[in-house]
Order: sequence, then structure tokens, then C-alpha cells
Amino acid sequence: MSTDAITILRADHKEVRALFREFEKSTTTPARQGAIVKKCIELLTVHTYIENEVMYPEVRRLLPDLEDDVLESYEEHHVADVLVMELVPMKPSDERFHAKTSVLIENVRHHMDEEENDWFPKVREGLGRKQLSELGERLLESKKTAPRSPAQPSALKKVVDAVVS
Repeated sequence: MSTDAITILRADHKEVRALFREFEKSTTTPARQGAIVKKCIELLTVHTYIENEVMYPEVRRLLPDLEDDVLESYEEHHVADVLVMELVPMKPSDERFHAKTSVLIENVRHHMDEEENDWFPKVREGLGRKQLSELGERLLESKKTAPRSPAQPSALKKVVDAVVS
């Protein structure tokens, strides 16, 4: 597995996009949709955690010209965090489950598209292979202990900060 930070984050995006596509299929049963949303919540919790704790602060430090991009990404994570917390107790039979999941999907897709098409190229250009590899190693290490549920203390603090801020 590559330790390039951008390659790692793109792999996460690919996994989440596949789940989104499956959720949107008209043939997906409500039970499967519930399982998909649960898995998306887990993946997004891990992914936003490692970006917020490792990637964004380091890029902000090393590439100060990307400050506005980083701040926008934090805000996009904030929106996703709020939606995720609202989805956690919901079931596919709940009136707003599908609408809320659709909004989450739209927001997360927008965020991933911006990162992949605009932000990642800037980061790749600004950081060398060695720095991206070192950053990737830190992302992988952080993934090992990252919260899997928004209810875990390290994730909950992030969510509370998002809701209160």
C-alpha cells in the first residue's frame, strides 16, 4: 500500500463513493440502506478525523497559501459532522432518513470533488514526495486509533465543537 497521503485519502473517497452509489440504487433494500449508512458513518468519522487531526493542520503549516482552502474544508466537515450525528439514531423507515442521507451524500461528494480536483493538486505541487509519504504514514498511524463512531469521545468532541461553533 502506498504511503502517499493523497493516494490514501483518494482511496478513502473511492470506498465512500461506492457506498453512496449503492445507497442510491432503487433496488437497494431498506435494511441494506441502513447498513450502508452505518458503514458510511464509520468511514466518514475515521476520514474526517485523520484529515482534521493530521492532514489539514500540516498542510496549513507547510503551505500557508492554502489557508482558505483548509478553513473551507473544516467547514465542510462541520456540515457532514452535524448530518452524521443526526443520522446515527435514525432508521431507514424514519421520515427524513433518505432526505438527510441524500443531503449528506451531496455535501460529501462536493467536498471530495473539490479536494480531488483543486486542493490535492495544489498540495502535491507544494509538497515533495518525501513529505507526502511522511504525511501518509502519519495518516495511516492515526487511522489505527481514529474513532469509528461519532459517539466515541475523540469524535464526540469534534462533533460538539462543530455544533457549538
